Amino acid sequence: MQYNFDEIVDRRNTGSLKWHYTDDTIPLWVADMDFKAAQPILNAIEQTVQHGILGYTKPTDALYDSIINWHGSRYNLQLEKQNILFSPGVVPSLALMMNVFTKVGEAVMVNDPIYTPFTTKVEQNGRKLVLSALKEDEGKYRLDLADIEAKIIEHEVKLYLLCNPHNPGGRVWTKDELEALLAICKKHNVAIVSDEIHQDLTLTDHTFIPFLTLAKGYEHNVVSLTSMTKTFNIAGIKGSMIFATDKELVKKISQQQNLNDEYELNLFAYTAMRVAYEQGGEWLEQALSYIEANIELTVQFLEAHLPKIKVMRPEASYLIWVDCSAYAQEDQVLYDTLRAAKVELSAGFKYGEEGHLKMRINVACPRALLLEGLNRMHSALGDIT
Repeated sequence: MQYNFDEIVDRRNTGSLKWHYTDDTIPLWVADMDFKAAQPILNAIEQTVQHGILGYTKPTDALYDSIINWHGSRYNLQLEKQNILFSPGVVPSLALMMNVFTKVGEAVMVNDPIYTPFTTKVEQNGRKLVLSALKEDEGKYRLDLADIEAKIIEHEVKLYLLCNPHNPGGRVWTKDELEALLAICKKHNVAIVSDEIHQDLTLTDHTFIPFLTLAKGYEHNVVSLTSMTKTFNIAGIKGSMIFATDKELVKKISQQQNLNDEYELNLFAYTAMRVAYEQGGEWLEQALSYIEANIELTVQFLEAHLPKIKVMRPEASYLIWVDCSAYAQEDQVLYDTLRAAKVELSAGFKYGEEGHLKMRINVACPRALLLEGLNRMHSALGDIT
């Protein structure tokens, strides 16, 4: 079927985190889309409700098959049922991995900038946070492999938290980059947990490579985290997956989950996950096409109206990382100026020191809303130049 991504759905007064305003502010911040979910998912949830009994539920063989087939056919990631564990979300899984691979006080490495929970969960769980800043080169981020290895040695790092595709920079790390990182981690016996939640949002001309496909001989120290919720815009239905192919590691993760009973999803999450992977491909293909057009529109708009903004064109996702340093000198002033113009972006400083005077723009919305938001950005930043 043909989906209408231009449709504007009023999300105010629904408890929406993104649309929490009492005025006409345009939200281009938190990472959910303003598109209706795929019709097969909505139909399946409706059928579940119509059935009338919402009792205890467990994963079915059909669910496992849908996950295995999706990842095998799209990414050549060969999974079996015993390689798949369920979790309420990727962020809870990040916290879980602290206890699987490290002890209190041991060092965990993340990149800067990075999605905020990477740093907060390390610190909240009593681990030592070690940062390795990404290098910007020709408009994209690159891993600073020399810095990574030096700090691993200096701080005796036990765990590396990778974000691939990267949030907020939108990089899809190449096979060469991933293999180089893997070699360093193997050399120093550092475990790797790869957050791959944006994998299905990889854009044209870029190839996502699951870390587990490269980890032969090191599977006991590698875990991948992902979810259908980001892909299919159903983040309100909590649910994600943990992939590990080493039998003993799976056992260890499962034991850690059992301590807090964090291994089950609710009925609607299991249903939505299965149907998304079985029947959601058509919706996703159309959504990505619409998103890529919105990215191009945004890049062209900024080049024409705010030419001093430096745009990091994403290789995955609907999030655009922009450097606004030519238009402001203080992070809070930059954020407040945009909010006063009734447009909200994600403030870059929340992603680390490398986010200074940067902002993250979410373009996964109907084009009319995006254009209005961009026009408000132009009005706001034009006033402070």
